[in-house]
Amino acid sequence: MEPLRGADPVRIAGYRPLRRLGAGGMGVVYLARSAGGALAAVKVIRAAYADDAGFRARFRREVETAGRVVSPWVVPLLGADPDTESPWLATSFVPGPSLAEAVEECGPLPYGTVRVLGARLAEALDAVHGAGLVHRDVKPGNVLLAVDGPRLIDFGIARMPEDTALTVSGTVVGSPGFLSPEQAQGRGREIGPASDVFSFGCLLAYAVTGAGPFGHGSAAETLMRTVHDEPDLAGVPEPLLPLLRGCLAKEPGARPAVAGIRRALDGVDEDGGWLPEPLTRLIARRSAAVLALPAVTATEISETSSPAGMSKASQAYETSELSETPSRRRFLALGSAAGVLAAGGAAAWWTARRPGHASAATRLPRLVVALHADLSGSGRTTGRAQENGVRIAVDHHNSRTGRGFDLALQVHDDKGGAAGARRVARRLAADDRVRAVLGPTTDTCAKATLGLYQQARLPMVGVSVGLDGVSPTTYRVYAATRPDDVMLAAPVVAYLVRTAGARRTVLVDDEAEGDFSWRLCASVDDAVRSGQRTTIRRTAAAEDDDFRTLAESVRDAKADAVVFGGGYARAARLARALRSAGYSGARLATQRALDPRFLTSAGDAAEGWLFAATFLDPARVTAAKSFVTAYRTRFTAAPPWYAVEAYDATLFVAGAMTGLGASLAERAAITGRLRETDYRGITKRLRYDASTYRYTDTMHLWQVTGGAFRWLGEYREATA
Repeated sequence: MEPLRGADPVRIAGYRPLRRLGAGGMGVVYLARSAGGALAAVKVIRAAYADDAGFRARFRREVETAGRVVSPWVVPLLGADPDTESPWLATSFVPGPSLAEAVEECGPLPYGTVRVLGARLAEALDAVHGAGLVHRDVKPGNVLLAVDGPRLIDFGIARMPEDTALTVSGTVVGSPGFLSPEQAQGRGREIGPASDVFSFGCLLAYAVTGAGPFGHGSAAETLMRTVHDEPDLAGVPEPLLPLLRGCLAKEPGARPAVAGIRRALDGVDEDGGWLPEPLTRLIARRSAAVLALPAVTATEISETSSPAGMSKASQAYETSELSETPSRRRFLALGSAAGVLAAGGAAAWWTARRPGHASAATRLPRLVVALHADLSGSGRTTGRAQENGVRIAVDHHNSRTGRGFDLALQVHDDKGGAAGARRVARRLAADDRVRAVLGPTTDTCAKATLGLYQQARLPMVGVSVGLDGVSPTTYRVYAATRPDDVMLAAPVVAYLVRTAGARRTVLVDDEAEGDFSWRLCASVDDAVRSGQRTTIRRTAAAEDDDFRTLAESVRDAKADAVVFGGGYARAARLARALRSAGYSGARLATQRALDPRFLTSAGDAAEGWLFAATFLDPARVTAAKSFVTAYRTRFTAAPPWYAVEAYDATLFVAGAMTGLGASLAERAAITGRLRETDYRGITKRLRYDASTYRYTDTMHLWQVTGGAFRWLGEYREATA
């Protein structure tokens, strides 16, 4: 939960917001109290989506769908208004974890618990189907666990079987690993109640074994196995096997009805409670946190402090400023270079020294963390920087008085290759002493090892990795301490609109960079294009190394800005071509081109280029002064990119371990605790947002000035 912000509403119909439960691109979810005192989760849609007739119609369908289902095991709809200026929907608040969280933190559920879970969810699905609906997204993340039983949530894509909105052939909607074969193949008109039964079978197998019956991997691989392979039910208790095999039949007609499933699973004695003790304690902790909420003081927003022409409702969502000088009321800001992180940085530093050895009588427990990095391949500069940052963080932790354990560090080199990365991951997964992994260095190595770390329930905390599209329920061990690459569109958009005031922007999709470049250009296009601003799309073919024609088209379009989605080598070619064409407008790229080799290759044409990135320059941040001193003292050099970010990631993990205590800091528990840890570091604040599945949105802007990269400041969301 997060505190309310200055622009948050005082009331939403009859509900009084208490805290933020999460926020995403479509709106905000609040923990709120009704006039009668009941707690509710209230979803408010942002004004930009509310103005879209199609989106409003879909939201209205969600409200109507949720209101038709009545069951004690379905989170009830308390109220909604899809037609107001900012549409909202309220459901009962359940303080328990999702099934996905429960399994990751506490491991597979006991057989008796799974029997109760299955019986109650079958009853919930019976109510869904009895209302003439198909849920379509039965998965562990959509099941909440309460002390009296589970609750099925999220009817955002539930539909009647004959509804054509989501039944177009070829359309795959839902969560891979928990989709039926008919969903996986996009056979929309065949998706009926039996599809939910298949997903239910996947969910029960996951609950009792800790793994889905169709394995890990990419979405395409999982969908292929769902359609063609038999389910892997190793570890499922013998009494459940006949039922699960029936639920997971490939043909819909061969699957049992939910009423029969309910009868098969009913009859378990629940006198001692249906949940194991660790889950009961987890629910108790979350419930106590809600009960301890203080009284809320009404928040008022004066019209005089509002940006001109902006309604109170729109202030909650609209970006209003990107500048180097902080303002009192802003939402997205580029902080001053020297002091942007001073207030939120690590509060206590130590004298730069190596910790001494404790005597045998006072020796503390040792918890092992491992650095998985590229130390000798093409990414060795970043990998070695991270190794040095991690070593300083380990020494920092081990020098603290009152600590409950010492950190011990293992370092493993994958040489930058996928095969080497998998060998390292297997070694670390098999070493029970290792509690968490920092790394790998590159996206390629991270993709190659994520499934292995997930299978071992070994937390994988990324520093420089920006994987897009990783399922937070399938790969719960993955904690990215930087935003996904696709998020780099946000600072680009803010600079174009608020700083450059661009009216005509050319977006260059570099095919050599794959999907990332296309998604970057599409995101910028969607955000920038309006009645006052024009965007022009161009494509640089992967085989094209001559950018003269492209540069001339940018000039002839009279564009005042150009955005390029490629890497450093092709960005340098474009820079030279733009200079030759006489173009002098704003030129922007991302950290994929932010490489010293860009400066060498582009020469004078590099001057003025801007880059969106996920790392900062610690030498220009007040809060990092002691880190920089410690780094120089130990390594006789200035800290390179990602060194201080690795330092923060290490202490983030140490904070999660400290919260658990040395005796309880096991792998799965650390994974869960990372999502509950609020770490305020030198470079960023790391805190999990369940609505966006991200730990941070911190990004930065850099610019080439005087032939060198200069950090301009942090792009961040700030409270009023």
